[in-house]
Amino acid sequence: MSRETVVLGAGMVGVSIAWHLARRGRSVLLVDRRPPGRETSYGNGGLIQREAVRPYTFPRDLGKLLSALPNRRVDIRYQVSGMLTYAGPLLGYWRCSSPRHYERIANEYASLITLSTQEHEPLIEAAGAGELIGKEGWLEVHRDPGELERRGYEAEDAAQRFGVTHNLLDGAGLAQLEPHLGGVLAGAIHWTNSWSVSDPGGLVAAYARNFEQQGGELLQADIRRVSQSGGGWRIDTDAGSLDAEEVVVALGPWAGSWLRDLSYRLPTFVKRGYHMHYGAAEEKRLGHWIADADIGYILAPMRAGIRLTTGAELARLDAPPSHGQLDAAECKAREIFPALGQRLEDEPWKGARPCLPDMKPVIGPAPRHKGLWLAFGHGHQGFTMGPVTGRVMAEMMEGEPTAVDMAPFRADRF
Repeated sequence: MSRETVVLGAGMVGVSIAWHLARRGRSVLLVDRRPPGRETSYGNGGLIQREAVRPYTFPRDLGKLLSALPNRRVDIRYQVSGMLTYAGPLLGYWRCSSPRHYERIANEYASLITLSTQEHEPLIEAAGAGELIGKEGWLEVHRDPGELERRGYEAEDAAQRFGVTHNLLDGAGLAQLEPHLGGVLAGAIHWTNSWSVSDPGGLVAAYARNFEQQGGELLQADIRRVSQSGGGWRIDTDAGSLDAEEVVVALGPWAGSWLRDLSYRLPTFVKRGYHMHYGAAEEKRLGHWIADADIGYILAPMRAGIRLTTGAELARLDAPPSHGQLDAAECKAREIFPALGQRLEDEPWKGARPCLPDMKPVIGPAPRHKGLWLAFGHGHQGFTMGPVTGRVMAEMMEGEPTAVDMAPFRADRF
């Protein structure tokens, strides 16, 4: 074989897997149509969310479901074609969000999240990327005092069960920490052991450069076909064909469609999202990443400007963009941060989060094909969970004991 291992997809997950395999002495080729970190991993809110031990559920409260129907909310919007395309997976998502299933799922999900900052640390150090990382935590601000109180109870539970650290701030405490915020804010939860990243795509690129320094190779090419060849695998690209003993599919929102050619029908769907960068006077810039939790967007003071990221849009991966959600988020953001300046780009960025109905990723061997490994479906937390995914995938591929029980993440659970 010309390559021992080929990793398909150079987002945070794929780069992290390639990095861990190269550290173990494997010959690894990382393939993507774009440079590392320029797709989904580029456009997120820039947080390594150690506190995110409970995945986002599908709303089950009738009032919230009805409030989404006019399609004017900031946190969730939909396109009818997307709802029809993903009807089966979305129904499964609704079922898995029931209390009967959710607590088990959350405990399994948390087993990866609790290792997130720990597993980013060695990659940050090896890549010399410490200047991109902030360890001051981030602020989940609330307009509704009742919602702030409810989330405070959940924060205490996360502290006791999963080692999450936080401070509960009233309005005065929040104003002291972020004096340029205004509006009708009741207070905030300051998540103190999560990290911020001033250039998410840049962090992935730094990890990829270190992967190359370890002897790994990068190939920027369009992947056309993946097929078995003899005792291994053939990957056809627009730059030629590659042979490998093992292939890792870490293609994020595109993984499901690629695997259909190999007769896998996993219930994948996407939650799309948008972002835009804005200016702000230097003396009025935010000191922390801010999530307006009752509305559903993030303000992140990044290198490129203040990034505003939207909530989720349930739409087909290839559907045309719809910018109303971003426009609505911008209006709400100006209510609490009047210093938000002008847009810095002509068009909003659009991306998609790769999702599965039970809110957990698939990580592990493909059920019916030797030498085929799967790592996708991380939903909102691929950027957070990339390095721990890389660690456990490398451990499985090398036959080592894994850091956590990987049975809940097997592909054959579907």
